[in-house]
Amino acid sequence: MELIGKVLVQLVQLLLVLALAPLLTGYIRHLKARLLRRRGPAVVQPYRDLLKLIRKEVVLADNASWLFRAAPYIIFAATLIAASLVPTFATGLVFSPAADLIAIVALLGAARFFLALAGLDVGTSFGGIGSSREMMIASLAEPAMLMFVFSLSLLAGSTQLSSVADFMQRPEVGLRVSLALSLVALIMVAIAENGRIPADNPATHLELTMIHEAMILEYSGRHLAVIELAAYLKLLLYFSLIACVFVPWGLATAGEGFGAFAIGLGWYVAKLAVGGFLLAVFETGTAKMRVFRLSDFLGVALMLGLLAALLLFVSRGL
Repeated sequence: MELIGKVLVQLVQLLLVLALAPLLTGYIRHLKARLLRRRGPAVVQPYRDLLKLIRKEVVLADNASWLFRAAPYIIFAATLIAASLVPTFATGLVFSPAADLIAIVALLGAARFFLALAGLDVGTSFGGIGSSREMMIASLAEPAMLMFVFSLSLLAGSTQLSSVADFMQRPEVGLRVSLALSLVALIMVAIAENGRIPADNPATHLELTMIHEAMILEYSGRHLAVIELAAYLKLLLYFSLIACVFVPWGLATAGEGFGAFAIGLGWYVAKLAVGGFLLAVFETGTAKMRVFRLSDFLGVALMLGLLAALLLFVSRGL
């Protein structure tokens, strides 16, 4: 019975991230519209968009291969697994041993790989442009992400997220320069990976600047709905990762009662609300940069991660 209870809690976490991912995106869009003194779409609009796409007929190019049809489901599965592994309201769950930062980076890399292949499959010019830009971002974003993982493992002694979250709640951790640098590096990587301002503008579809949208222009119907849901999950994943590592307050521990899980869930929703508000304010007051400046942007993130690791090598107190 105890094992069944743990499996149910893990299943609740998986369904939670799946249900909250579109809500987070809708919440950010609504806040940005309000900050610009517009009514904007409803918070639940992403759910309506997904339902509308699911009901539509799928239109495929004549030269589309099996990879083009299978890629949306592979991307969604990899992203959902990665997002569900990050502790949201509780640590030490059944799949916690698999909730390793390196495994999550690998899952996101696999999803990116298949998305780029899908963009190239049909052979359109926009798909090729989007895939090449996505790989340019990945060539700097993944090393920066790995430097963040390396820095965190030096400090916490583990790359398992439950162990990291438990370590970060200890009073002896305190305020550290290396953690501040790692946090800034992770935020910069999250912005670039999710195509947010200033790396990209998710609200427009300009042919000369779009990255993610260029790779999925040929998709429609349920295929497009699955890819869009995977994009929502990816944004939630980075929010959850930042909350788990740098704001681990309120996380329950496996084996505690329903009350502890409810408190942890309330803390998690509050963290998402605050994070979404900060992202909306940041995007409203920031302009999009040129595509060719993305390498400089991510180069800074890589250097910050490297500097954080060097500080921990020199002095564990920093």
